[in-house]
Amino acid sequence: MIKSYIKIAVRNLKRNISISLINVCGLALGIATCLLISLYITDELSYDRYNKQADRIVRVVFKGNVKGGDIKEAHVMPPVASTMKAELTDVQETARLRIGGTPLFQVGDKVFHEEQLAYVDASFFSMFTLPLLKGDMLTALAEPNTAIISEKMAQKYFNTIDVVGKELPMKGSESILKITGVMQAIPKNSHFNFDIFTSIETLEDARSTSWMTSEYYTYALLKKDASLKQIESKLASLFDKHVGPQFMAGFGMSYEDYKKTGNNIGLYLQPLTDIHLHSDFVYDLSPSGNISYLYIFGVIGLFMLLIATINFMNLSTASGSKRFKEIGVRKVLGAGKQKLLIQFFTEGILITYIALLLAVVIVLLSLPVFNHFSGKSLEIQQLSPFTTIPMLIGFGLLIGLFSSSYPALYLSSFNPIMILRNRFNVSTKGLGLRSGLVVFQFIVSVGLIFCTVVVSRQLDFMRHIKLGYDKENVIIVQSWPLGSNEKAFADRLVQDSRILHISHSSYLPAGATYNNNFFIYPKENPNQWVKTLRYDVDDQYIPTMGMKLKEGRNFSKTYGNDSLSVVINETAAKNLGWNDNIIGRTLTDKDNQVLQVIGVVEDFHFKPLHETIAPLVMVLSDQAGNLIIKTKATNMEKLLTTVKQQYNAFPSDLPFDYSFLDERYNQTYQSELKTGQLLTIFATLTIFVACLGLLGLAIFTAHQRKKEIGIRKVIGAKVSDIVRMLSFEFIRLVFIAIIIASPIAWWMMHMWLQDFAYRIQVQWWMFAVAGLLAIIIALFTVSTQAIRAAIANPVNSLKDE
Repeated sequence: MIKSYIKIAVRNLKRNISISLINVCGLALGIATCLLISLYITDELSYDRYNKQADRIVRVVFKGNVKGGDIKEAHVMPPVASTMKAELTDVQETARLRIGGTPLFQVGDKVFHEEQLAYVDASFFSMFTLPLLKGDMLTALAEPNTAIISEKMAQKYFNTIDVVGKELPMKGSESILKITGVMQAIPKNSHFNFDIFTSIETLEDARSTSWMTSEYYTYALLKKDASLKQIESKLASLFDKHVGPQFMAGFGMSYEDYKKTGNNIGLYLQPLTDIHLHSDFVYDLSPSGNISYLYIFGVIGLFMLLIATINFMNLSTASGSKRFKEIGVRKVLGAGKQKLLIQFFTEGILITYIALLLAVVIVLLSLPVFNHFSGKSLEIQQLSPFTTIPMLIGFGLLIGLFSSSYPALYLSSFNPIMILRNRFNVSTKGLGLRSGLVVFQFIVSVGLIFCTVVVSRQLDFMRHIKLGYDKENVIIVQSWPLGSNEKAFADRLVQDSRILHISHSSYLPAGATYNNNFFIYPKENPNQWVKTLRYDVDDQYIPTMGMKLKEGRNFSKTYGNDSLSVVINETAAKNLGWNDNIIGRTLTDKDNQVLQVIGVVEDFHFKPLHETIAPLVMVLSDQAGNLIIKTKATNMEKLLTTVKQQYNAFPSDLPFDYSFLDERYNQTYQSELKTGQLLTIFATLTIFVACLGLLGLAIFTAHQRKKEIGIRKVIGAKVSDIVRMLSFEFIRLVFIAIIIASPIAWWMMHMWLQDFAYRIQVQWWMFAVAGLLAIIIALFTVSTQAIRAAIANPVNSLKDE
């Protein structure tokens, strides 16, 4: 019996090949999109879950509200780990991690530059699931100057993983690291990724008892059934107990008095599995994700699947209307409603599985492109075949039954006598349902078009906003490898007429700027501590960056020693309560240094536009690291060739490395840029699949009204009149969708824009663009079928009357 149903199903698919192809392609695109989004969401949710004790590991973070802005730091003070383990009974183990800079290792004649080095406690490997291929995880980092390296690093340095006992000398230093272990590669879905871990016992300040400094990422393994809230409550008391005495010595006021002025700081716990998607901390170990985008893409995937399923219903009903006589004959010959339902369900499931196979092929082919836009390295192999294959089979069965349920029930419900006498009527209720489904499709489509327009405008706004500095034609050259020759290198470059200014500083207002908290108070009010950020710059920094002084002067060698002079931004002056006569006023930092204000620079954006401009203090420093080069070159390639030649004229262990400031600025918004690109792709696919649904309803309507169209043509109606008549009905549905979608889409984008301190305003023309585009697309889709119906010979539609 099943074999017979399948044969009939295949025969009907061949007979209606065009509708069948549209059905298959629409479903395949919907399922493929859903699978891709599922892969993306699954990967984002999997971060740090490879750790066997992930549900019991937390990270200690530092948060607070102080004058000058919020504090949200991912690292804390050196003694926090040992204090928590000693004083909190619910804490089973603690471990610390500190970033180790960018050392140079020399093995034989080869010099290697490593950027992925971290100092950790010996307990780190017993807390996290990082299996060792060689060595003992419990003792490998017990001694100073010992190191565990990755398998990749062992192969790169020694061409083998049997390296336990070998040494890694640091170039330019007397330090030699002894290799005590080789670990497997850290999974990509980890919030930290290092190729070398060395013992934290190597660092002298790791034994510091200061609660006034930080830089230590601290993790705690909680005992089973421990309460996070109770531990946080105890942690607050512990913090007050240890910070109080040191705070008085550092700030000249008691911690209690500091809190009474409205300041509030403390330590908090963050579950390990929340770090990737629920973090907005500075100094984090990796760029964080955004849980909001997962919700957005999840909804898009669900709607895309719903739209594809709705298309199947509409198109199956449209093509099924041609089978009324077949249904009537089969009913007369004894086929009951149950058998007809089985037949239609069989056809629906067959189409679904064909679409499912095509969807898997689409996913395999499109994964490289999807990875490019999403910044991921997703692979289909990430899905376990033991769970994925049964899931896909069940998924296909569910979609097949759901999508064919309405056509099956609808087409099998007609009276056979009425069908064979051509006296059946199509239910207006059924037509209304199909129209409602098309409206739903275009609500989603219009909403996505509107969201794409808003996201695109916000990204464009961020690219062109007045930043307060000039990011164009600025080259950042990594110059620290030149050592003592760095100044000579800069002196040679400044002779080039294509170069306007050169500044020595590692502080950049774009990308990862390692600025630090700098607490100051004005001379006239010792209790008015203000949190600022500090930039170490030279006298060429402000002109190189194209910044403008609102008052006073820049650092200058002609004024003698400016080492105790500072330039502040407008926001810092405002937070200090200074409205006028700012130049010449003095500030005191927590080390009791008295600093004189010599200038006020106009506010500039040195943080992402998600945050408001914070107070900033610039201090004069002879810091090396990067050269910031402002150019007027029209041919950047030739200038870069010259700069590289000058760099290579000096001995260096590292090759010439550079970047552009505007590119670094764009990288700050990679998450938003990728989201915008993905949203555009998904919006395009959704609109395309929705148009297939509209096409299905147009086919159905044209088929049902073919006699009416024939009569109208006989009595003199023009082709344009027929096209206008048929098109208006569908455009009316799109108008209804626009009216419903607009407030929903506005609310969604209003909420999204709240994440930006500096944002665009949603304007009426954005709704107009989204609506007009939807109407044009819908009109084009419908008009093709309307024209086809209008130009048909009326004799063919009236000959059986």
